[in-house]
Amino acid sequence: MNLTTRYLGLELKSPLMPGASPLAMRLDNIRKLEDAGASAIVMHSLFAEQIEGNAVAVSRHIERWQDTFAEATSFYPQGQDYLLGPDEYLDRLTAIKTATSLPVIASLNGTHLGSWTDYARLMEKAGADAIELNTYFFATRRDESSAEIEDRVIEIARTVRASVQVPIAVKLAPFFTSPVHLVGELENVGVNGVVLFNRIFQPEIDIETFDVVPRLGLSSPEDLRLRLRALGLLRDQVKLGLCCSGGVHSAAEVVKALLAGADAVQIVAALLRDGPDTLGNILTELKLWMEKFEYTSVAEMRGALSLRNCPDPEAYERGNYLRSLQLWRE
Repeated sequence: MNLTTRYLGLELKSPLMPGASPLAMRLDNIRKLEDAGASAIVMHSLFAEQIEGNAVAVSRHIERWQDTFAEATSFYPQGQDYLLGPDEYLDRLTAIKTATSLPVIASLNGTHLGSWTDYARLMEKAGADAIELNTYFFATRRDESSAEIEDRVIEIARTVRASVQVPIAVKLAPFFTSPVHLVGELENVGVNGVVLFNRIFQPEIDIETFDVVPRLGLSSPEDLRLRLRALGLLRDQVKLGLCCSGGVHSAAEVVKALLAGADAVQIVAALLRDGPDTLGNILTELKLWMEKFEYTSVAEMRGALSLRNCPDPEAYERGNYLRSLQLWRE
């Protein structure tokens, strides 16, 4: 049985890898993930706040991760062990490269072109095998159009692509008006892959303290559906690598993502909740499913139910909307 796949020009032993999260902050977790069968390591993001020296903002971001699952705190580094500066991030990248034989994908979340390009170069120099550009732009002004947001993402990708030699992926938010067109434009400027999708911080209102506070809950399997639709639509229209991120908690979700068209699958929530060994369990279940349905390779599965190959293409389109409503009536 051949589980190998190719993503960002990297030959991977399987499609499964941990997504960007605090798990990668500890070297012992890296070793556990490698032992469990991870095909690559995606580092936690280097944020613009770190680049600009705002340790308080980064601490708040980390606290939101910690508050998500109390039982997962044993996998997190403690207070002073967090990396709050770009130099420390690059040192950790080098240390991870030394500690593992797996490809290491650095992750960068910047705010302006200078921060993206400067630190992308430094990540490449520190040994990153690829770089994931973790874009997070949300229009908040009336005079800011959707086209401006898309152009900003494309320009960042174009500039970083011209600045480094290693493969780059762009991690996108799920709410672009025409994601297929945007991904096509990213491919045109030389992006090697896209990650679908970023998980968005959303505001919560505390009615006791009258505060507006950001909240980030971990994904659920239901979140996968949005990713499946995008993967199914993109698989036959672009050649760059497609990575599914969000909603993957078991082998069942991995299978669905591959059938829709994913080249690779990132897992975060299940690892934070149950620990690195979960990855090995998912791999075992994936192999059992492949044996049951007589698949001999991941390549056979990839895109078997994409828009072009799906028995009912309308399932990816609006034509299925009325049918869904009728099912509720029944």
